[in-house]
Amino acid sequence: MPKEIYLVKVGMTMTEGTVDEWYVRDGDLVEEGAQLYRLETEKVNMDVDAESSGTVKHIVPSGTTMHPGDVIGWIYAQEESIPDELPSGQPNPNIEVDNTDFDQENASSAMPAESDNRAHSATQASRQDSGSNSRRVASSPAARRLAKERGIDLASLTGTGPRGRITLEDVESVDTADAQPSDDGLVPMTGLRKVIARRMTDSLRGSAQLTMNMQVAMDNCIALRSRLNEEWAADDVRVAFTDLIIVATANALIVHPSLNAFLHDDHLQMHEQVNMGIAVALPEGLIVPVIQDVNSKDLIEISRESADLADRARDGKLTLGDVEGGTFTISSLGMYGVDSFTPIINPPQSGILGVGGIRDGVRWEAERPVKEKQMNLSLTWDHRVLDGAPAAEFLATLKDSLENPDDSTFSF
Repeated sequence: MPKEIYLVKVGMTMTEGTVDEWYVRDGDLVEEGAQLYRLETEKVNMDVDAESSGTVKHIVPSGTTMHPGDVIGWIYAQEESIPDELPSGQPNPNIEVDNTDFDQENASSAMPAESDNRAHSATQASRQDSGSNSRRVASSPAARRLAKERGIDLASLTGTGPRGRITLEDVESVDTADAQPSDDGLVPMTGLRKVIARRMTDSLRGSAQLTMNMQVAMDNCIALRSRLNEEWAADDVRVAFTDLIIVATANALIVHPSLNAFLHDDHLQMHEQVNMGIAVALPEGLIVPVIQDVNSKDLIEISRESADLADRARDGKLTLGDVEGGTFTISSLGMYGVDSFTPIINPPQSGILGVGGIRDGVRWEAERPVKEKQMNLSLTWDHRVLDGAPAAEFLATLKDSLENPDDSTFSF
């Protein structure tokens, strides 16, 4: 009997997925274990391998979105006859893959992280007709996907990987111009951009979001960071400003737990554990790796973990477990010279903290101006979960921790 090709389920929260690309054409042969199709979800993209050998027949074309467990095609053994009309097949909602066995390609919506925290700026891309050459050139899955999104012909590149294989870095290094529209001026919205557009719209439509700003004096944090980096240099630890903000924010969430909660219909799901999402910008999109259980870790652990997550995000090596489970998110646009902005909540979270750049400012002591370093924090919260006063109290707690850091705040 022919073997079903299922739209596999990746993680417990996946509700739909898209057949982004068939790697084996309809009617072609495939060997067991070979890459069969590319799955796109709201969390990650991944390549799905064939579970048997035979002739591949597609039920749905590339770009089709379906539910986990739906049958998207068949593999017929060589001795089996292929009917003119393919059966639809019986869905198997329990079909699931091990989420630790694949590399991250991209993830759901986020905002760029602070440049001092290993964020990677996006390069602009032009559009060329990549055609089918992307599949005939030796290349990594990440390189193929990015080349497809940017319209880059892989055949025009020289690979730097083993035996001339084109890597993600080879595609990222292409210096191209902005996407060129078609004759009618339309540029298709596909892939991660399409996912981000839908999720951000759903977030704004489905919640009552407000944003407030608060100014923080950062002189003491700057001095603390410099001292710690000097003391910990021998241990190869480099503390970033966002590392300090992560710890201070997690502590503030313990004091103000409503911002560390999910709203489900008519009840709140409170979280004792703070799982902090840290937004990172990549050339192909935006991703939010998560530091789990921040309050159980000291600053050195958090600094190392945030650096590791950012590095693996850039290398396309995050697993689904690295981007799941966030209870609150921190986002920064400070590296672009932005003082404050309005971040959008990542549902079902109740809040997100926007971090502006550190700049020269002035405070007044009696009648005397005093120069200081200042930074704006922008908190977006869901007004259905808490009101403005408790949201302001959260920011005030965070402000106090950053302006007056001590050993108890950062657990040195």
